Amino acid sequence: MNDYLINLKKTDWYKHLLPVLGETYFKQINDFLADCYEGPDRVFPPADKIFSAMLDTSLADTKVIIVGQDPYHELGQAQGLSFSVPDDFPAPSSLQNIHKEIQTDLGQARQSHDLIPWAKQGVLLLNSVLTVKEHQANSHAGLIWEKFTDSVIQLASAEPQPKVFILWGNFARRKASLIDAEKDLILQSAHPSGLSANRGFFGSRPFSQTNDWLQAHGRNAINWLK
Repeated sequence: MNDYLINLKKTDWYKHLLPVLGETYFKQINDFLADCYEGPDRVFPPADKIFSAMLDTSLADTKVIIVGQDPYHELGQAQGLSFSVPDDFPAPSSLQNIHKEIQTDLGQARQSHDLIPWAKQGVLLLNSVLTVKEHQANSHAGLIWEKFTDSVIQLASAEPQPKVFILWGNFARRKASLIDAEKDLILQSAHPSGLSANRGFFGSRPFSQTNDWLQAHGRNAINWLK
């Protein structure tokens, strides 16, 4: 059987999560992924990108956590990072609206659809569910991932360095109870999707709020325009 956790094992997240979640649970994840990626259905993201969020943003470097729901479910979109797509793919409505809010909030436009530059600056782009069947949003919700990603959120908040958690939409906002609100900043608003952005996402100014708070707590700001 392939080791689908190989990239996760390269990260500092794994060594901290292993004592919390246990080897048996990680074996269950690997078995689940083997069934998914060696079965008849097409599953996203590509197997080598399942844990890209943790690979691109170490626990030690994490300053901001943006919680998404599950990966994009059309061919070529999913990169293993919430809300991000490659530059050669059209921006989904949520990402278009994120860019609109950046323009309003910061007074400058961001052009790239690829959010890897954010990840490299310490923005953990975490989906609550890390895999999905093609054309079937939320198809892997409630199967295995939530225990893992909830533990990622709790571990990030338990670390002594103060962090910002950005929770867009009702699904992400339910994760607030996992976060130490006395130490960390929690920014909550409507989801940036085309269905809900007008109900409180636009005008929420999460990017300037994040940077102001990080700098007030001795941490470097994020260049959201990269």
